[in-house]
Amino acid sequence: MVGPSIPLFIPTVLPHSSIHKPNLQNLSIFWSQSPNLQLSIQSFFVSLLVVCCFPMPSHFCVPLMAPIFSLFLAFLIISSGNAQGPPSPGYSPSSRVSSVDFDQGFRNLWGPQHQRIDQGSLTIWLDKSSGSGFKSLRPYQSGYFGAAIKLQPGYTAGVITSFYLSNNEDHPGNHDEIDIEFLGTTPDKPYTLQTNVYIRGTGDGNIIGREMRFHLWFDPTQDYHNYAILWTPSEIMFFVDDVPIRRYPRKSDATFPTRPMWVYGSIWDASSWATENGKYKADYNYQPFIARYTNFKLSGCNADGPTSCRPPSASPSGSDGLSQQQASAMNWVQGNYLVYDYCHDSKRDHTQTPEC
Repeated sequence: MVGPSIPLFIPTVLPHSSIHKPNLQNLSIFWSQSPNLQLSIQSFFVSLLVVCCFPMPSHFCVPLMAPIFSLFLAFLIISSGNAQGPPSPGYSPSSRVSSVDFDQGFRNLWGPQHQRIDQGSLTIWLDKSSGSGFKSLRPYQSGYFGAAIKLQPGYTAGVITSFYLSNNEDHPGNHDEIDIEFLGTTPDKPYTLQTNVYIRGTGDGNIIGREMRFHLWFDPTQDYHNYAILWTPSEIMFFVDDVPIRRYPRKSDATFPTRPMWVYGSIWDASSWATENGKYKADYNYQPFIARYTNFKLSGCNADGPTSCRPPSASPSGSDGLSQQQASAMNWVQGNYLVYDYCHDSKRDHTQTPEC
């Protein structure tokens, strides 16, 4: 008996896809951000079932298909697990900080022709002629600083979208910096969120970065998500949608930024290093590269404010550090989505990063 002629859908994966790596985190991210691949794989399994089992008795079909269905089930579990996201941190620091419109807290710094303001939200873009950047109206000694950001999909290799603190204009060649940077990518791989801390010129010339890089448990190009930095006299926290992803405590004055900083954001061409250490460059056939910012948060101690000023707290208790529930959420993120930690890089000279 000959079965019906049914087209067989074979899923294909691009050569550089992270799905080929034996890493469930990369597989999970790629799977969740690839609806066409999901549909193709589902069609493949259904077609395989009909083609293989239609012409044979069930007692032959079942043993043949069992391992195939096990693989299909694994894909479903990965997709479902990724969709759940991290456990709730139980507290939202952003809810304690009022939003401000762009004009209330910032101004254009460069590339004004590549910047548009609409009802308090900001759009900036990069093309072959220029990128764009903005800066807060005042410097801060500490505080909570955040924005909801939506990134560009598709080919963005070599392009950096950022939100950060710095005093590089006040201390050129000897500056401090606290970074949130989105490293552009190719369509078959997820964005990387890089957090970094520079202290007193370690980002100038003799670069001593303190990078921790993450993939995200969602597609940052589909919607706005909240990203924030909390800088207090005792610690630095990085948040994604109120989930703490990194805590950098003050272990000594030499490894912690203490001088006032301004808040910045920008989009620019960093082809020399941004994507896989410069392997993939910005391709202006895909221009313009667009970044959208809204829901700005600025709550801190002004540089010239009273010494009694205290920045917001990360935890519900109002004290330093994280609650147990927040720490569990951060550990989940670092256990599942951390892709680089400078303290665990054997190629680094850790005499320069004693906090490790």
